[in-house]
Amino acid sequence: VFRCITKRARQAQQRRIEGKTAMAHLGLVGVGVMGSALAQNLAEKGHKVSLYDRDLERAAKAAEAAEALLAPGDVKAFVASLPRPRAILVLVPSGKPLDAVIDTLSLLLEPGDLIADLGNSFYQETEARVTACEARGLVYLGMGISGGAEGARHGPAIMAGGSQTAWARVRQPLQDAAASYQGDPCCDWYGPGGAGHFIKMMHNGIEYADMQMIAEAYGILRDGAGLKAAAIGDVFAGWMDGPLNSYLVEIAAEVCRTKDPATGSAMLDIILDTAGQKGTGRWSVIEALHLGAPVSTMAAAVEARNVSAQKPARQAMEQTWGPPKITPLAVDAAALGQALLAAKIIAYDQGFGVLRRASETFDWALDLGAIARGWRAGCIIRSVLLDEISEAFDKGSPDLMSAPAMRPHLNGHVALRRTVGDALGHGLQAPALFAALAAFDGARTGLGTANMIQGLRDRFGAHGFERTDAPGKKVNGPWHS
Repeated sequence: VFRCITKRARQAQQRRIEGKTAMAHLGLVGVGVMGSALAQNLAEKGHKVSLYDRDLERAAKAAEAAEALLAPGDVKAFVASLPRPRAILVLVPSGKPLDAVIDTLSLLLEPGDLIADLGNSFYQETEARVTACEARGLVYLGMGISGGAEGARHGPAIMAGGSQTAWARVRQPLQDAAASYQGDPCCDWYGPGGAGHFIKMMHNGIEYADMQMIAEAYGILRDGAGLKAAAIGDVFAGWMDGPLNSYLVEIAAEVCRTKDPATGSAMLDIILDTAGQKGTGRWSVIEALHLGAPVSTMAAAVEARNVSAQKPARQAMEQTWGPPKITPLAVDAAALGQALLAAKIIAYDQGFGVLRRASETFDWALDLGAIARGWRAGCIIRSVLLDEISEAFDKGSPDLMSAPAMRPHLNGHVALRRTVGDALGHGLQAPALFAALAAFDGARTGLGTANMIQGLRDRFGAHGFERTDAPGKKVNGPWHS
C-alpha cells in the first residue's frame, strides 16, 4: 500500500513538473527549513530551482510553493534537470551528512560541475573538500550564510570562498536572493579555499560576544536595578535611537516585552537559563588561539554558555555557598548603553583582528572593509556601526580601537569601567563586559608585566629573553651564576 501511495505521489509530481519548464537554472539539495526558504526566495527573484532531498515527499511539497521550483524525484533525475556545467547549492548539516551528499553527487556529476556548501562547515573541512572535489574534476565553494530561516526567505548575508572564477557562475542568483543595503548586495566572494566559512565563523564569534553582553546588561537591569522585563525592553528600545541600533538590540527589546500566551507572564521569566550552542563560537576562540590573536570577549561568552549549561551543578553550589549577595544598584540607562557600545566595538575589533591575522597567515588578502559592508543587512550582527567600521578599514586603520571614527564611541570606556566595577561590587555577573574592559586596558598599556613571565620562563627553562637595552638578541639571566 505504501509503495502504491508513493508511486502515485511521484507520478503526480512528475505531471506537475511536466507542466513547468523542465530545465532549472541551478539545483538545491536539502529542503529543510533553511533550504526551502532559500528556494522560495530564489524562485521569487526569477530563478528556476530544481530541488532534491533524501525525503522525496518533502522535496515534492517544497516545490509546490512556487511555479519556478521543480522536484524531479530521484537524484539522477535531479542531476539531469540541470544545465551543464551544473551548479548545485547544498544546505545540509556539516560533517558526515554533507560528505554523504558530496559522494552521492560526485558519482553523477561531470568535470566542471559546481557544488556550493551553504552550511556551517568548519573552514579546514571546507579546504579538504575543495581539494577532494578538484581531484574529481569538480568545483567546490564554501559559503557562510547568516540570517536564519527568516534571512534565507527574505534576504540573507552570504560570505563565499573558493574559486573566484566558479563564484561568477552562481553570483547573480545568490546576490539576487541576498539582503541588500542601499542597493549593494550583502553577498560576495572574499577569498580562496575556506575563507568564506572562516569569515562566517568569526561572524558567529562576534555574535556570541554581542549576545552575552546584551544578556549581562539585562542582568544588571533586572537584578541590580530591579526592573521588570517589559521595562528593560523599554531601555533596549530607547538604545535603538543611537549608535547601538542593531538587530540584536532590537529583538532583545522584543523578547523582553513579549508575554507568554499560556500564563500572561513575561516570556523571559519562564525561559530556562541554560544557553545552547552549535560550536561555531567555540571554533572562533580555538582558531584565534592558534593564530595568536586575542578574543577575550568571545571566550567569555563561550564560557558563560558552558556555565549556563551546568544548571544542576549551579543549583547545588547555591545550596552549599548561597547565591552571590546582590545589593541594589542605581543604574543610569544612558551610561549602561555607553558601556555596552564601547564593549561591542572592542568585540568587533577582536573579531576583525582574527580575520586580519588569518588573511596574513593563509595568504587570503581579505578586504576587511568589504566584509563589514557585507554584514550591514541580512545577518544577525547587522548594526549601524558597520558603516563606520567599513569606512575605518577603507581608510587604512589597522584596528578599530585606534580608528578616529571609533574614538567618540570608545569614550564609553569610562562608563564601561564604572559599569563593570558596580557589577562586581554588587554581586552581578558581567564576564564579557569585564573581558572587553581588560582588553581595552591591555591594548593601551605600553609597559605590561610579561617581563616577569619571561624572567620565570628563563629561570626554569632557560628560554631566553630580550633586554630593553639590546632588543632583538636573546640572552639568559644570571639566575645560576
